[in-house]
Amino acid sequence: MTMLRQLAAASLAVGVIAAGRACAQDQAPAPAPLSPPALGPGGAAGAAPIAGDAVYKAFHEQAGIQRVIDDLIARVTTDPRIGQHFKGVNLKRLNLLLTQQVCYLTGGPCQYTGDDMRSAHAGLGLRNSDFNALAEDLQLAMDKEGVAFSAQNRLLAKLAPMQRQIVTK
Repeated sequence: MTMLRQLAAASLAVGVIAAGRACAQDQAPAPAPLSPPALGPGGAAGAAPIAGDAVYKAFHEQAGIQRVIDDLIARVTTDPRIGQHFKGVNLKRLNLLLTQQVCYLTGGPCQYTGDDMRSAHAGLGLRNSDFNALAEDLQLAMDKEGVAFSAQNRLLAKLAPMQRQIVTK
């Protein structure tokens, strides 16, 4: 795995862990607004979306993104390295928020309704080893879906800068 892929996947890993903790509540998120989040480029999603819809299509659109996230959650919850971070988490809500985020970032028609990355990860004490484990799980999920390597890298390039907002240890 290249350094960029590893860093970006690690950022998503930490995001998954933090979103999972935020999802421990049972209430569903509000429906996605039609306008973009109001926190600047990318808003709470952590980055502006990729221009155009080529990457979204390479992920096989909404259905493909959903399969990637379903597979990712199945992997991380059973991964002995990071599975403990997901105990007591509302996995249905986590699935929804991650699907929204990836759909939005890949240029799809979705809006992300979760917390911003810094707030979502505050106080979790997440480490690079958590990133690395989830990065491997994410890569396997994208590979299983048959997402082109170039499209994977475009998403990971959007995720990598989020590491500064997420890693605290």
